Amino acid sequence: MNRELGLFLKRMKQRETFKLKEQINEAWYYVVIQSPGTSDEKLLGYSDEETQSTFIPCFKTKETAQQCFLLMPKDIMKEKYEVQAVIGEDLIRHAEENRFNIFLLDDKGKILEQIL
Repeated sequence: MNRELGLFLKRMKQRETFKLKEQINEAWYYVVIQSPGTSDEKLLGYSDEETQSTFIPCFKTKETAQQCFLLMPKDIMKEKYEVQAVIGEDLIRHAEENRFNIFLLDDKGKILEQIL
């Protein structure tokens, strides 16, 4: 009986994980694009030397992204930046291909959630 219950709970957890991934894949996030509309266009990402990690900041709303962007380190003299919406599935695929984590941030740059 305990084994059956354990298997049942494991299956339920797997279903919840799948549903959560599905929700993330279908959700829209806002990211900062560096050099938009050019051949050098890319998602703005950062490296943290302390933790040796690289990440892409993303946001739930365009307004939050724009507010946090004002606080982000950037080279506004050499680069152009634009906040754009991206579907979660594409964001995750790009991050995985380039070995980036994805962090959902608030308007002050505080990490709310690690998406990948």
